[in-house]
Amino acid sequence: MAVKKGANTVEPIRDIEKIKEIKEYLLHRSYRNYLLFTFGINSGLRISDILPLRVMDVKYTNYLIIKEKKTKNIRKTIINETLRREIDRYTRKMADSEYLFPSQKGERPISRIQAWQIIHTAAKACGVEGPIGTHTLRKTFGYHFYQKTKDVAMLQYIFGHSSPSITLRYIGINDEMVSKALEEFSL
Repeated sequence: MAVKKGANTVEPIRDIEKIKEIKEYLLHRSYRNYLLFTFGINSGLRISDILPLRVMDVKYTNYLIIKEKKTKNIRKTIINETLRREIDRYTRKMADSEYLFPSQKGERPISRIQAWQIIHTAAKACGVEGPIGTHTLRKTFGYHFYQKTKDVAMLQYIFGHSSPSITLRYIGINDEMVSKALEEFSL
């Protein structure tokens, strides 16, 4: 699984303050959109695996078990405390059969394009530079997971990548960042 750099490549949101700003921006506009952003950055799932979720898939469990649309692999991921709290608040008055991220008509979930517009608009409104899209959520999860744990092997496993170098490139750990880290390192 090669990670290609191209015109459609998005970056993670590296700045924690910008993440907080985006959450605040979305929270004051739409709780659904706020949860979409929060869900993505806390689960590391692809948008194609998040959008079809129904309330029953997440309400009564601490684990989410899905068949990934892209890879067809079964993935089990924990619903962390932050996400659990937001899901409980959001789904309190929803029926189990409802989509977690319903379109305005409610008969289906929002589309990938709608999700892109939500994320892109919020990021730009909050002054986030660079290419932003729905995959930014997954990459943001990966970047901050790695920054916190420094466990590239675990992240490689979570993402299903074939090598650590793919995972590091995927989350935006680049030569410039390595050089900066080495500049600040000495014994």
